[in-house]
Amino acid sequence: MHRVFAIAVCALALAGCSSTSELSSLDVFKTGPIMDTVRIESEPPGADAKASSGQSCKTPCALALPTGQPIAVTFSLAGYESQAEQLELVTGMGEPPHLRPNPLYAELTAAPPAKPVKKRPVRARRQVAKPAAEKPAAKKPVAKKPARASTPAAAPAPAPAPAPAAAAPAAPPTFAPPPPAASSPWPAPPPQR
Repeated sequence: MHRVFAIAVCALALAGCSSTSELSSLDVFKTGPIMDTVRIESEPPGADAKASSGQSCKTPCALALPTGQPIAVTFSLAGYESQAEQLELVTGMGEPPHLRPNPLYAELTAAPPAKPVKKRPVRARRQVAKPAAEKPAAKKPVAKKPARASTPAAAPAPAPAPAPAAAAPAAPPTFAPPPPAASSPWPAPPPQR
């Protein structure tokens, strides 16, 4: 029996030594703020509720708030005006302090529609046509002919030579179709007679 008693004393002594580090800081004896759980609701539900103590949630929800002072709760939801509600601190004889109203309820009002921004009509600028000055007929650049393939093919018809500039009034230019390419995969058209 003495052995059991000795083992129990040793176990208590070891347990006491392991807990001395917690007792030396004296944090065990400090009390935190008294918390009160407040139910938070809104119409429409889903609003962001943010307390002045820094806690936040989406309604409907419950927050554990400190009861040391009155707290403001701000409700916000897209498409609705933000709204702030106040929680009062209530202390009574023989009971812990608590916040009221509990539950806290906020009815959000729809935000007015944004006024459309009126844009001034864009005026088209008038362009004044300037009389075209007569220019002498200039030679038009002629495109280079593609290189011929090593195999003989139908010879393309030579392009007509450009008409020399005459003193007579300029006639509208006529365009000849481009000569067929020698490397074309399609057969050459028969020559015109």
